[in-house]
Amino acid sequence: MSVSDLKPDITAGPSSWSHHYPAARGERQSPINIATGKAKYDTKLVEKPLKIDYHPEECMCLENNGHTFKANCKEKSTLTGGPLGDDEYRLIQFHLHWGGKDDRGAEHTIDGKVYAAELHLVHWNTSKYKTFEEAVDKQDGLAVLCMFIKVGNSHPGFELLCKDFDRIKCKGKSCSIDEHFSPAVLLPNDTSRYWTYPGSLTTPPCFESVTFILFQETLEFSPEQLAALRSLKFGDESSDDMVDNFRPCCYIGTRTVRASFR
Repeated sequence: MSVSDLKPDITAGPSSWSHHYPAARGERQSPINIATGKAKYDTKLVEKPLKIDYHPEECMCLENNGHTFKANCKEKSTLTGGPLGDDEYRLIQFHLHWGGKDDRGAEHTIDGKVYAAELHLVHWNTSKYKTFEEAVDKQDGLAVLCMFIKVGNSHPGFELLCKDFDRIKCKGKSCSIDEHFSPAVLLPNDTSRYWTYPGSLTTPPCFESVTFILFQETLEFSPEQLAALRSLKFGDESSDDMVDNFRPCCYIGTRTVRASFR
């Protein structure tokens, strides 16, 4: 998960991050491979289901931060329940990770299966912290909803954003979209079946502050929509295309992945 607000230096690549960011050497790093056969079904996740209360954004800002495409959210869209208990988390942004080809791009893997892209909806704990900046390095500070993307039909919700990508092609560019946009259109139909585990930011400073919630149901993006992501640039017009902006899987260690379904 990219938190560009912190302006991390990621140019050296994941293999060197631990030399500069102590948290990257921790035992709760992300992403990981989800071994579904080892995931533990937890009835508590069913007894207190996720509650996702998203509201349409007006004039939502899109930006190219030099690592990913990011949409900044201002409305009070919230997430509670499931592994988050009674704490309320507020949506602050969403972004994606993708590959140069369809055989890679997602950060997490499922039983070793790699998807073409992964969408992250990022929330911070407003029940315990006053600002995102205060929450970002706390153990229970952030919650991220993850959707895996496979190649298929065009996604109507994402298409509303793709048409503005020419305006944010280069690093540092941003724009506001004209119409109202509800982040809810990016959610899968079934949000009751998911895996969850304690993890970290997947870019520096790699704070171990994220509760990941990964939905079993995948989304489909068309080849043209994935091409639109790959048309973005890491820098100016002459720089490389923005591809392969994902961190490889990390060691799961003693952590347990819980599942809301059998």
